Amino acid sequence: MEYVAVVLVAAVAFGVFWLIDKGFTRLFRSKAQHMSGLSIRLSKRYGSFGLILSVLGAGSMMAAAREGWVMLLAGGLILLVGIGLIVYYMTFGIFYDDKGFVYTSFGKKSITYTYRQIKGQMLYNSGGNIIIELHMADGNAVHINAALENAYSFMDKAFAGWLQQTGRRQEDCDFYDPDNSCWFPSMEK
Repeated sequence: MEYVAVVLVAAVAFGVFWLIDKGFTRLFRSKAQHMSGLSIRLSKRYGSFGLILSVLGAGSMMAAAREGWVMLLAGGLILLVGIGLIVYYMTFGIFYDDKGFVYTSFGKKSITYTYRQIKGQMLYNSGGNIIIELHMADGNAVHINAALENAYSFMDKAFAGWLQQTGRRQEDCDFYDPDNSCWFPSMEK
């Protein structure tokens, strides 16, 4: 009977997470790029692990209410980490279409860019991960971890849009080498 209860609680928790994700999408993501279906998102594992940790943290806090403050504190910390993973998963993304992209991140207002606003790129190696930093005309930088889902598809689309919007031809771009993660002119440090 206990196993059935655990399965039911897990099913309800995942169902609630799915509903929250769909509701969040409809409320806060209404631009054309959001609706295109093309995006760079974090792995769904962030949201799943966040949900699991949140449920475990809340459950341990309830069980620890009679045990003592140490278990209550530990459960609270696990709950906070789970909520943090869920919020990070739900707030980060790059949504794009043929005309441009929307960059969203936690704690910042979403910014819409056209591909012509890309001025150059820098590459960084962070513990074996390639980080592509796009420098924009407004002075901001957009950071893209190459390990994220659809990162290279986005870069290919961004380069094609950049060529079209700036009137350049691929043959004239001697810096273009997608095998080495170079799509745009290199920026000076």
